[in-house]
Amino acid sequence: MLLKLAIALALGLLVGLQRERVDSRIAGVRTFPLMTLFGALTALLAQALDAWAVVAAGLLALTAMLIIANLAKLKLEADPGLTTEMAALLMYAVGAYVVVGHAEAAIFVGGAVLLLLHLKGPMHRFVAAMGERDLSAIMQFALITLVILPVLPNRTYGPYDVLNPFKVWLMVVLIVAVSLGGYVAYKVIGARAGTLLAGVVGGLVSSTATTLSFARRTHAGSEQADAPAIALAAQVIVVASTVALPRLIVAIAIVAPAQALAMAGPLGALFAWMLALSALAWLRGRHEADGELPEVDNPAELKPALIFGALFALITLAVAFVKQRFGDAGLYPVAVISGLTDMDAIALSTANLAAGGRLAVATAGELILVAELSNLAFKAGSAMVVGAAALRTRIAFYFGLAIAGGAAILLFWPW
Repeated sequence: MLLKLAIALALGLLVGLQRERVDSRIAGVRTFPLMTLFGALTALLAQALDAWAVVAAGLLALTAMLIIANLAKLKLEADPGLTTEMAALLMYAVGAYVVVGHAEAAIFVGGAVLLLLHLKGPMHRFVAAMGERDLSAIMQFALITLVILPVLPNRTYGPYDVLNPFKVWLMVVLIVAVSLGGYVAYKVIGARAGTLLAGVVGGLVSSTATTLSFARRTHAGSEQADAPAIALAAQVIVVASTVALPRLIVAIAIVAPAQALAMAGPLGALFAWMLALSALAWLRGRHEADGELPEVDNPAELKPALIFGALFALITLAVAFVKQRFGDAGLYPVAVISGLTDMDAIALSTANLAAGGRLAVATAGELILVAELSNLAFKAGSAMVVGAAALRTRIAFYFGLAIAGGAAILLFWPW
């Protein structure tokens, strides 16, 4: 029930967001969610009372308010505002439902109304500050999550019975959601930020893209190829790769909560080691200038989402094939190769197979750690190829220690 109310609230927010952007004078970012919550609650009330006339009465009340608002708009050429009226209708339904329904649902709706009314200024400022690109990111995420995901069949297909379209796309939704959080952080922080924030945001969105972007700035042919720029790039690259680890751990915990501790424990140890390396990099260059965040691409674009979904399905199928033909020993080359291209895909596919009992948890943890070490080696090599010679020394030092620490964890961890 609470999930249904949350869906109603989310849908109202999405529509209200779009209406606010086009300067609708009837209803906006707060009024639409109030409307959808009102409709959901009247339906619950009608169900509890076994009297569906309640829904019809609510629809008539809403229609009357819309007519009055439009008349006021036409005659007075002013913004009539419906927020107070919608809140009044909604709280009437809340009061009625508390008596005949579930108190938890009524409390949820009452709290949502309170927040929507209280956050008037911040919500309007947030929408006003959005650009077309930001709105596109949110709407495409809604397409990926609310339109495509529900229609996919939730059953397995193909050879080895491991390809589930719904679960494959669910992994896409998960990764896009995490990256979108980094994108929002980038927008909130702005184009300029301190070194640590630049690395943190870069790690949330894409540590590989951040590595290449900052390494490219230090190339010998660049005007920024001075000592401060090199120190700055080294700090951001190390921090971004460090932040990518807890991001990965959270994703694994969502996919396989029961097995997450066994699989993600070694990643946590590697994170602690790389956190120390990040602190060392920051201490060595803490007097340098602040960092400038590179432009971040929209993480909710449909094409990258489709590519990730295809890559996830391909890796899942490859793991099942190799395991059947060559046993667990054949999975490690797959992890090495997959880690070079996309760490999220191999980690989530492996965790998903472990959660379904198709792969031993210890083996899954080893594979994820091997893929992570492969990914670190790939980022280090990329930075050394595209970066300046002075950057190569720093990258070799930090990433060499990171990979050595990860190899020690792989060898001595009590799997």
